[in-house]
Amino acid sequence: MTASSTAVVVVLNGVRVPIDRDVFVSLFHNSVVASYADIRKALDGRSMPFKTFLKLANQAQIPYPLFFAPLDVVEEQVRMKTEKLMAGFTKQSFSMHARHKVELCDVELIIKDLMRKQQMLRRYDPTLGPNTLVGVVKKSRRSVDEDATRLLNVVGLSLPEIRAARTKEAAVDLLISRLEAKQVLVSRSAQHHMPQEMPPRAKFSGMTIKDKRVPFIFLASGNEGDHLEPAGRRLFTLVLLTVLIGQETFTPVNYDGHTKDEHYPRAHEIAGEILMPRIELRDMTFPDLDAVKEAAMKFKVTPSAVAMRARHLRCIERDEFVAFMDELEEEYNHRPKTVMQSPAPVKALLKYNGTECSRRMLGLLDAKHVNRAEFRRVMFFNKLAASQISDFRAAVG
Repeated sequence: MTASSTAVVVVLNGVRVPIDRDVFVSLFHNSVVASYADIRKALDGRSMPFKTFLKLANQAQIPYPLFFAPLDVVEEQVRMKTEKLMAGFTKQSFSMHARHKVELCDVELIIKDLMRKQQMLRRYDPTLGPNTLVGVVKKSRRSVDEDATRLLNVVGLSLPEIRAARTKEAAVDLLISRLEAKQVLVSRSAQHHMPQEMPPRAKFSGMTIKDKRVPFIFLASGNEGDHLEPAGRRLFTLVLLTVLIGQETFTPVNYDGHTKDEHYPRAHEIAGEILMPRIELRDMTFPDLDAVKEAAMKFKVTPSAVAMRARHLRCIERDEFVAFMDELEEEYNHRPKTVMQSPAPVKALLKYNGTECSRRMLGLLDAKHVNRAEFRRVMFFNKLAASQISDFRAAVG
């Protein structure tokens, strides 16, 4: 959005009501409705029915009287909102091998929701202790492989266990179960069962949300439209997010698995060492793409992750690396389109909330720290009836 002095016009009962354009832009710019057609039309000079305006303000969670406040008041409110929202992050955006930054408005309501759950658990759950993963490799002076070993030990997982998983998706599930056993909450996107949907333009792999006791990981799950996260890439992303918590770095992440960029931040190096140890990679040869794919099956990652790691360790030359990545991207772009099945609402909400968070929130319900109406609002967004809490409990197990 580009601000100017021209007023935006809202029509109420035939009366044209002006809204300061700068105020309109400031309030809607960093919201979930920023890219909506009605917003663009209003900024292009078309009047907006008050009913539409009210609906957009409600969707953006903005009290509509604020649109008629002075600009300095509005800017202070926006600053305070952003400051509170960003309290869960180390910095505003963290791109890992990616050209696109994560826009705050793409994940704003999800951040608010997960932080709300953290606050409730901190307040009412007496079983929570300090988290052993948070900051365990912060400002480490150890070698990359030593930090990788330390993180695996803290999570309670071994490389043979990851590789013994039947599929890459099973390896993701295994790591999530170990993280949740260590008081790290894991949420996975579930289309139509989250506080907001990922817009088609979003390039987003996941994020870590700050907390000394119950840090949250949000992981893109592969049903966000065009920007899919195959299971092997999800595993690497989940390991990367685990490393970031170990470094006490809390941030949205955009990890591009098809880049030819050879810059490797330390977090990426540690994640690579956890899943593809250099001692093994350097004993391997990659004469063709089939060898790369065979290694990817062993390591439970994508072939592009193997190619990137092999290039970083100078196991392959630059020309080979580029050729492999070009061929993989071509295959990826022409892969058969998968029709995503919509899971049952109970299962979808369990996937989004995560098993450990759901189990602990049910404990708060049983202890009467929250009532059934609050539980439905916080955990179900009122999408399920109170009578379905028992179904949700059964799904949690």
